[in-house]
Amino acid sequence: MKNMLLMVLMVLAATLATAQELTQTVRGKVVDSETNFPLEGVTVTTKASNGTTIGAYSGEDGSYRLENVPIGRQAITYKYTGYQDAVRDNIEVTSAKEVILNIQLQESALELDEVVIGASRNGQVSNEMATVSAREFSVVETNLYAGSRGEPARMASNYAGVQGADDSRNDIVIRGNSPAGVLYRLDGVNIPNPNHFAIPGTGGGPVTILNNKFLANSDFFTGAFPALYGNGLAGVFDLKMRNGNNQQHEFTGQLGFLGTELTAEGPINRESGASYLGMYRYSTLQLFQFLNIDVGSDAVPQYMDGAFRLNFPQKNGAQLAIWGMGGLSTIPIVLSDAAAPPDEVDLYAADTDRDQYFGSNTGVLAATYSYPINQSTFFKAGIAVSHQSIDANHDQIYRRIVTDAEGNEAFEVDSLKPILDYTFAENKYSTFLNFKKKFGRQHTLQVGFNFDWYDMRYIDSARQVIRENDSLAPWVVRWDADEGAPLFQPYVQYKFNYRDRLVLTAGLTSLYWGVNDNSFSPVEPRIGLSYTIKSGHNLNFGAGLHSQIQSPYIYYYGLTTEGNDPQEHNLDMGLSKSAHAVLGYDWIVGKAMRLKVETYYQYLYDVPVEVRSSSFSLLNAGSGFARFFPDTLQNAGVGQNYGLELTLERFFANGFYFLVTGSLFDAKYQGSDGVWRNVAFNGRYAANALAAYEYEMKNGLAIQTGIKLTRAGGRWYGVADEERSIEVGEVVFVDSTVNTLQFDPYFRMDLKLAIRWNRPKVTHELAFDIVNVTDNFNVLTLRFTPENPESTITQVPQLGILPLFYYKIDF
Repeated sequence: MKNMLLMVLMVLAATLATAQELTQTVRGKVVDSETNFPLEGVTVTTKASNGTTIGAYSGEDGSYRLENVPIGRQAITYKYTGYQDAVRDNIEVTSAKEVILNIQLQESALELDEVVIGASRNGQVSNEMATVSAREFSVVETNLYAGSRGEPARMASNYAGVQGADDSRNDIVIRGNSPAGVLYRLDGVNIPNPNHFAIPGTGGGPVTILNNKFLANSDFFTGAFPALYGNGLAGVFDLKMRNGNNQQHEFTGQLGFLGTELTAEGPINRESGASYLGMYRYSTLQLFQFLNIDVGSDAVPQYMDGAFRLNFPQKNGAQLAIWGMGGLSTIPIVLSDAAAPPDEVDLYAADTDRDQYFGSNTGVLAATYSYPINQSTFFKAGIAVSHQSIDANHDQIYRRIVTDAEGNEAFEVDSLKPILDYTFAENKYSTFLNFKKKFGRQHTLQVGFNFDWYDMRYIDSARQVIRENDSLAPWVVRWDADEGAPLFQPYVQYKFNYRDRLVLTAGLTSLYWGVNDNSFSPVEPRIGLSYTIKSGHNLNFGAGLHSQIQSPYIYYYGLTTEGNDPQEHNLDMGLSKSAHAVLGYDWIVGKAMRLKVETYYQYLYDVPVEVRSSSFSLLNAGSGFARFFPDTLQNAGVGQNYGLELTLERFFANGFYFLVTGSLFDAKYQGSDGVWRNVAFNGRYAANALAAYEYEMKNGLAIQTGIKLTRAGGRWYGVADEERSIEVGEVVFVDSTVNTLQFDPYFRMDLKLAIRWNRPKVTHELAFDIVNVTDNFNVLTLRFTPENPESTITQVPQLGILPLFYYKIDF
């Protein structure tokens, strides 16, 4: 026994001794933030485990390499004469993979013998034209916080001004705006809704196609964004894709709630620096069903997605990248095989009286070329093709009561009758060009354009169930369109930096949508100001005009004639527009904390509303799993949003990190009836409190705990017109009462526990998330349930307590 105990102690001692020696390489490139020109001679430093400094200088091509960096969370500092210092905290260094950290430094407007009064830190956007309502989206944070599920959109819901009070979807609701008003851009390309099961006209979905394993840190805007961005009223998610490791092959395998994943990256040619990156994920929700874990639905979504990037360095620092991403998804909601009509409402079932089959697919294929021509000039261009389509069909369930030999009654399916069949598809062919020129230290000019050609095919047929006698009306064609139209957005931006204290940005953009002659916004001015009162204290301002096209399918909705030929009656709709104004104050408190306050006003106009007097407005669209079937629309609606936002953030230091955000706001609109009402997303307040603590042991083991608390005002609705709802087979509100009633406030608490174990060249991570740990009852919406004996209108609950997990191995 003594010998065995001694052997165990020797093995443990050897393990600890080996683990204490675990280090990793941190490398990357340092470039100018505006021209991407490589910077030679940048001093890059971090700390070794014994407190000594590990340092390196960037080479002629801007590359640097830090050897023997201890595993764990590290801070990297970058210093270069004539440029503002940069500090990157919370850099996760593991034993399995090299850390590739590419950094952009901002040139100082001061003379070389003067003192730089500030330094860039985590959270600052890379777009130098942004002065307000902008934040860096950090990939690390998607894994750090409880409840984020590794999704960019769910992580963004923690930021001030963004609501995340929908467990079924990851819609980004910014300052009371529709999630359809958010522009998604990936590596310079305007991309379609990047979510599985994406309904036309919406901005989110239940599961994202985006994966933090192929993303780099990106920019997120909540208002008054620069002229570079068009065709968006609410915000912008400017995503960036990372390159694969160009020196060694690395792999990641993961099994978790969102799927089974495999990621691979490595060099194509070490000498040239060419690299590859590939990722594939397949849904594993079937496993949860097998384990009898409630995911809010008996219908199990099936999906797969992936992404790749091939990067080829060219002469003189140019880069050619070929990349793509996409996803396939399907969900059968089959209720006809149940022994009785459901007595509970399914989270994803739109109706309880039919079988539903739904499928979607999304894909983007692109090539981008970037070239830092010289120290003051940068050029980037790209081409892309994207596709998004959905297919759906519904079968009406007719049941009858049968009696067995023992006299027991049961339901039996009598027949299934098709009542809906539609296919919507959009192909988009895109190109963009971006040119920057610096004139000395203080002046920067940027010009470019974005061009998209839309190729649209919409076909839809349906027939109504006549409830009085359970018969079916004749088939009606609602969409039958095969059309094309261009979308063009040129822009010019200028930046003036006065002694690093005052930064002025000004820009002009325009938007032309070729579907009709009414969709042209000739001039949209944008302006931004940032004034440094003293070191760490900034006063910021931004304002501008913005416009956006309508969801393309709405233009082609048809009123059926006697010949069953749909006559499109919304082809003359113009652009929706808004004016933004934001004032903010940003205070860096010491070295590890930030306080940020913003107040804003947004006026929306030319919003489509119905010609007849009604409460309808497209400002309420963009969320959920249903399309809109509007009557004749005109651009006569208005709306306004205003509010106050607070962010208190502690950067990751000494193993601790927290983020507290709060928003007070009001979002109202007018339909064609002239009545001011609450926008459906007008929760009036939202608050988030997130914290994470990580304890690192010397044996390569790290334990991470996290908590998230969310409180937000409920969504708005109206008094249900049960007679009309029965007639049309879905919830219909009494028009005069729309958005006069509010669901109870939303509350959710999430917990996270993660264990990371580093071994030589291998890192294991096991994490558990418990979503809604208190099992709080939150209402999602109302649903029409004709077979419910108590009420034909039923509240749909959001998710109850839901345990999530993932196991990841890097090697």
